[in-house]
Amino acid sequence: MSRKHRHEEHEEHVDESWLIPYADLLTLLLALFIVLYSMNSVDVKKFEEMSKAFSLALSTGSGILTETSAVKSGEDDGKKQKEEGGKLPDKDVNKNQSDEEKAREELIKQEQKDLEDLKKKVDAYIKKNGLTSDLETKLNLSQLMITISDNALFAPAQATIKPESKELAVAISKMLQQYPDYEVIVSGHTDTTPISTYQFKSNWDLSSMRAIRFLDVLLENKQLKPERFSAIGYGEYRPVADNETVAGKSKNRRVEVSIIHTYTDVTNAQQLNVKKP
Repeated sequence: MSRKHRHEEHEEHVDESWLIPYADLLTLLLALFIVLYSMNSVDVKKFEEMSKAFSLALSTGSGILTETSAVKSGEDDGKKQKEEGGKLPDKDVNKNQSDEEKAREELIKQEQKDLEDLKKKVDAYIKKNGLTSDLETKLNLSQLMITISDNALFAPAQATIKPESKELAVAISKMLQQYPDYEVIVSGHTDTTPISTYQFKSNWDLSSMRAIRFLDVLLENKQLKPERFSAIGYGEYRPVADNETVAGKSKNRRVEVSIIHTYTDVTNAQQLNVKKP
């Protein structure tokens, strides 16, 4: 007797193809929530980079992350920049630079005004005391220079200020005390006539000592700041005239008092240098 085998009915396979678009949808939703969460602090550049990364990962070519023009960096962006590198936005940097330039221009103008006023006072003193042949002043972009002939201060080949000439040094010191914050350099100069005495080995010695002796009289005024003064001797090596003539040698024997600009108008100084032959 043959047995009849009873075959059990197999269940039909469930169609799971719907999982693929469902997973894609979840991935896109996750990406969207991540983007929305990070939009508070992300800047445009970083958002564009993230957009490209998502686009490549999802192989969509274009989609929800392609439109980035509406995204703007907010206050958090500025805070983040300060926290990360301490850098200010370009507009703030430019503003600070502009403010500094304006402040510097004001200081330059004030210095120029101060030195113009001082020049007028010295010129008035020269005119009043009939010293036009012994003193002159010159103001340029770097300094106010007061040039004093050696005849007005010293006997020939000597470095001791003549008693009657001390009044001149005292008068200049009183004018300088009204402008206490400028650097002042006193320099001595000679002609090419050599000197060799028990006091002065060379013109270097003579020019240096004359500058120091004049500086001594200036600093008798206790209202001046000694740390802002210096003396230097140039010997015969900074002539302003021809040493082949008596008149030229007379001009070269001099003491110069230079009141130096603290701030310089670089642009105008460069233009002046260009115009020089």
